[in-house]
Amino acid sequence: MLTIIEVARLCHEANRAYCLALGDTSQVAWADAPEWQRQSAVNGVEFICINQDASPSASHESWLKEKLENGWKYGPVKDADKKEHPCCVPYDQLPPEQRAKDYIFGAIVRTCVNIGVSAAFLK
Repeated sequence: MLTIIEVARLCHEANRAYCLALGDTSQVAWADAPEWQRQSAVNGVEFICINQDASPSASHESWLKEKLENGWKYGPVKDADKKEHPCCVPYDQLPPEQRAKDYIFGAIVRTCVNIGVSAAFLK
């Protein structure tokens, strides 16, 4: 059975692969990701597990709330040192290729839940 960390890693790596397909090389592998980035993925998995009917926009808004609470703000380029991110905007202001990330992330989590991996980490 997969743990919540393993599901978060799946989501992170799928997001990284999607970003690479778009020409975005800013995403590092899970093994190289800083703790705050890994924890953000875990938080996203937990949000969807608790709110299985959540829309992609709700998932993004949860992510955005977390970012803003941690001092992040909008910036044209992702910069962890400055805590700037181009996706620090309301969901309806994201370009379609960025909205797709929320669909992909949610689909992975829901698939894992549907095949029974949630029992390992929702107790």
